[in-house]
Amino acid sequence: MQSIVVDKIASVALAAELGNEIRISHEIPCEEGVLIAVEVLNSKSNYNTLELTSGRMAQVKQGDVLVAALGHRKALFGYSGHLPTKLAPGDTVQLLNLGGVVGICDSINPSHGRPFDCRVLGTVLDFPFLGERVGVPARVANRELKADRALNGHGIPVVALAGTCMNSGKTAAACAVVSRFRHNGLVVDAFKATGVALRRDILAMEDAGARNIAMFSDYGIVATTEANASALARNLLADLYEQKPDVIVCELGDGLLGAYGVQAILHDDEIRSRLTAVVLSANDPVSAWGGVKLLREEFAIEPAAVTGPATDNQVGIDIILNRSNVPAINAMSAGAELGDLLQALVGHGQKKQEASA
Repeated sequence: MQSIVVDKIASVALAAELGNEIRISHEIPCEEGVLIAVEVLNSKSNYNTLELTSGRMAQVKQGDVLVAALGHRKALFGYSGHLPTKLAPGDTVQLLNLGGVVGICDSINPSHGRPFDCRVLGTVLDFPFLGERVGVPARVANRELKADRALNGHGIPVVALAGTCMNSGKTAAACAVVSRFRHNGLVVDAFKATGVALRRDILAMEDAGARNIAMFSDYGIVATTEANASALARNLLADLYEQKPDVIVCELGDGLLGAYGVQAILHDDEIRSRLTAVVLSANDPVSAWGGVKLLREEFAIEPAAVTGPATDNQVGIDIILNRSNVPAINAMSAGAELGDLLQALVGHGQKKQEASA
């Protein structure tokens, strides 16, 4: 056991409640969600920040000592990497995302350049036994994930945001919807069901007016997969049902055909039956057309609206409406219109009048 001082603690380690002085072990279990200390070996001029436990973004530089979490990533527009099978102090891993996930990088995105290389220092230790100096590997979280957890929703409507891929405008749309619902007098809770650990999106939803926020990393998962996405969505939905909001907004991170498990969630009959309205975010009219077709034919879901960059001007809006017969509403320029449409669909249209009375 060794004591070290760290410069930055990644947001993925929020639940561990660590201070800047930690104790580490040289025995490193290569399991997803285990927290490790690493030293940054190089500098970068772009994609060079880390989300801290405070939610702030801090620049990372050579020599920084970080607390990060072991995991994998399969991002279309970012780094792709896998969980190592064995590690020892002195080995090198790469920082795979802004939230603090580290692993072995398999593929880079040219716009981001090479990732940060990090020298492994050791496993961060947690001391759960009061009065005992017995440390165990610290983890992102230790909440029990129940695959068969009941969904007692009390009739609470759920609005889901799905996308054609990452960076298609899902979070912007979710925030616009949350903001409009809140403005119209609804109590809104929100969660992110899939993706790789980064709290930025749910913090944005909180800033937009969500009362309670949650995400998959609350259950110790740093990157979702087809194997765990459905159980995660079920547990997160059940958690927020218990808070009894007027409406729940859910972002399905990544895309309909991505590797993070969106398809598994939409194939789950019980979860799908709880989605009152599904909004598709798309980057262009072709992806909008394909996404609508996929929702209808593979998941038997009729999208309530299409948003995203495909709706940035009237040309895209007209194409989507003509080819797919779905309302196309831009969340950035017409967020109130999108929110009002969805509020009427979820059965809370009267709240607007009550709020302004």
